[in-house]
Amino acid sequence: MAATDPALNWSDLDRKAVDTTRVLAMDAVEKAGNGHPGTAMSLAPAAYLLFNRVMRHDPTDPEWAGRDRFVLSCGHSSLTLYIQLFLSGYSLSLDDLKSLRQWDSLTPGHPEYGHTPGVEITTGPLGQGIGNAVGMAMAARRERGLLDPDAAAGESPFDHHVYSIASDGDIEEGVSHESSAIAAVQKLGNLVVIYDDNEISIEDDTRIAKSEDVGARYEAYGWHVQTVNWRGSDPYTEDVEELWNAIQTAKSVTDKPSFIVLKTIIGWPAPKKQNTGKIHGSALGAAEITATKELLGFADEPFAIDDEVVKHAQQVVERGREARAAWQQKFDAWAGGNAEGKALFDRLATRTLPEGWHDALPEFPADEKGLATRAASGKVLKALAPVLPELWGGSADLAESNNTTMEGEPSFIPAEYATDAFPGHEYGRTLHFGIREHGMGSILNGIAVHGGTRPYGGTFLVFSDYMRGSVRLSALMKLPVVFVWTHDSIGLGEDGPTHQPIETLTALRAIVGLDVVRPADANETAWAWRGALEHTDRPTALALSRQNLPTIDRSKYASAEGTLKGGYILSEASGGTPKVILIASGSEVQYALTAQERLEAEGTPTRVVSMPCQEWFFQQDVAYQQQVLPHGVKARVTVEAGIRMSWDRILGDVGEAVSIEHYGASAPAKVLFEQFGFTADNVVAKAHASLAKVGEITGTTTGN
Repeated sequence: MAATDPALNWSDLDRKAVDTTRVLAMDAVEKAGNGHPGTAMSLAPAAYLLFNRVMRHDPTDPEWAGRDRFVLSCGHSSLTLYIQLFLSGYSLSLDDLKSLRQWDSLTPGHPEYGHTPGVEITTGPLGQGIGNAVGMAMAARRERGLLDPDAAAGESPFDHHVYSIASDGDIEEGVSHESSAIAAVQKLGNLVVIYDDNEISIEDDTRIAKSEDVGARYEAYGWHVQTVNWRGSDPYTEDVEELWNAIQTAKSVTDKPSFIVLKTIIGWPAPKKQNTGKIHGSALGAAEITATKELLGFADEPFAIDDEVVKHAQQVVERGREARAAWQQKFDAWAGGNAEGKALFDRLATRTLPEGWHDALPEFPADEKGLATRAASGKVLKALAPVLPELWGGSADLAESNNTTMEGEPSFIPAEYATDAFPGHEYGRTLHFGIREHGMGSILNGIAVHGGTRPYGGTFLVFSDYMRGSVRLSALMKLPVVFVWTHDSIGLGEDGPTHQPIETLTALRAIVGLDVVRPADANETAWAWRGALEHTDRPTALALSRQNLPTIDRSKYASAEGTLKGGYILSEASGGTPKVILIASGSEVQYALTAQERLEAEGTPTRVVSMPCQEWFFQQDVAYQQQVLPHGVKARVTVEAGIRMSWDRILGDVGEAVSIEHYGASAPAKVLFEQFGFTADNVVAKAHASLAKVGEITGTTTGN
């Protein structure tokens, strides 16, 4: 075998390293007082095999571009990963293992991306990791297509594998179904998932809630499936060579993702607690640890390790350096004959946008009839396609509605699955997720964390609820994913309340680290895309209209460049000092502008602020915020076709909201806006009500 893929050569020291893994898992959880030892104990042979023999990685360079990726989908078993990082020679010490789940440690309860060297992605919410691994495998293929498409299979410096370990909980969560089905359609031969089939979860025996044949399920998807049954012998035997051979077979299957059903006994070999729900998520206790260590031949003291075992395990460092050096030679040879590709690689590796890229962004002329912001977004994507090859994405079966297809670009799909409507090939650009919003979100995160390319994905705004878990993780990991969510209000009309996102904008704004942008017209949409792409440290949600919106005359009103600041003075009050400020987002900005004309005509100096993104606005310095929304002007009206909750911070004590605090109805958009009070008349009435509260006007108002 090649130097980067060593023969098994399993020795007594390897067996002792596996047992050391079990002992460290028991001790770390016991010291912490809580955690998940059982899976880490029984997965010790598989995890050690992957890190010490199978994967191409260099512990001294965790960011090496040529490395294989590893995703621990069952993130609760974080020790499965942490202990292998320690034994492999990553910058994780024994003291770090002793600090499991403690303040400021490198070993939090679940693996966290960007926190611990060697952790490729944040996992914990079950099922997500499988989707992330699918995304990584897709990103690897797209990257190869951009940089080295003509290389023979396995010969490109951009060829690598993605390995994942998953548990019963991952398999049970629906997001794993969604992403696994996509992986099969994509024929991801670079993906290997090892399923720990131990038949135990927190509620003990999984038969209480699960009866399907998981291997058959994955065969039905179209995966290559093998079973390694360590429970099939008496006594229980961890046949590492059998698992090794299964992994080698999986690597040789290049036209399907591979799924290895590994039948284990959780908590092996703890004499009393193995194969029970108790060992899944709680410490073993001193007596059980003593008995287990005695069985394994270890001293009965915490964190006792043999330096010879650690030294043996860390031979992977030298092998990793050799693999990286061999890869570097191949990479340098590629780069030497491909200056343009090397320049692109360097740019993608740093998420650097090309100089002057934003010159390609379209400018839209003033138009009373206007354009739906979803349509404007589609035109932006078409314009950016030639200048940003890293940008790719698609929709959860709503391409025509979301306008997420870059015109003329091939689909990312094995050629045999291309259709008349969507021609494509394995290195294409347009993604098709099917009606799988949650799977789409987890895959987008995997693509982003893999590095290089910039993904986006679309669906209706109301269906962002289906993918909220993935969106939250995107924000937690600070990934530059763009979520394109259209049909953003009651303005979608006839589909009715099931499709009209009344509370959704506020709910999304509650996700810390997610920028929610709702542009008022086509030009704000173009600037919104610019802001989203220039932010490489967080995800962006674009909330776009189904219905046409007037394209604002920028010769009369302020430039849409103010979108980048989240909120800006679109139309100033007469004299420059307002008595009331109208603040609106999206499709309701037009009503604020009309209301301003009427209020000014009656002698009330009125400012209109377009507020497409609250998050961007509150990231500005206080001086700018004060310039746009002076504390001294307390009479305010917010206008947005959703609940008012996320506007209270801006409204203050006397502000009034034009909002909708109930579900919508099925009718044409124009009728709904009128019936539910999204009119210039109502904005004026609300302004009168707020002005009355601050004593600017007296008498009867109609805004309460």
